[in-house]
Amino acid sequence: MNTQSKVQGSDLQNEEKDYNYKQLDKVIHSRIRFAALCYLDSVDQASFVEIRDGISATDGNLSVHMRKLEAAGYVYCDKTYSKRVPLSTYRITDTGRSAFTEYRSKLGDFFSLPFSPVHDKNL
Repeated sequence: MNTQSKVQGSDLQNEEKDYNYKQLDKVIHSRIRFAALCYLDSVDQASFVEIRDGISATDGNLSVHMRKLEAAGYVYCDKTYSKRVPLSTYRITDTGRSAFTEYRSKLGDFFSLPFSPVHDKNL
């Protein structure tokens, strides 16, 4: 099989695949929001400090992103006080878990697409 027929076969396969970036949830598709959801997905709930330390974010940056996740209904924040210090505890909502599962599935689809030999330097 020559290189041209390999490329043509790959092009036919790629035409059937959906590379549209719009299928990825834009609320989740941010490094900090994605990392925060990954962290929360691994635990039942977590404090702001635990998430911040777990994903190596700054206070200001994380608070902005957690508000976006909360506004989308993806996380719930319980705000209490412990010894007069505010304590924010987060958990993923059912809506957030569904959206995150769908996001991971769609992201996985991108990686399971066939590799195009046009970009393979060994061919």
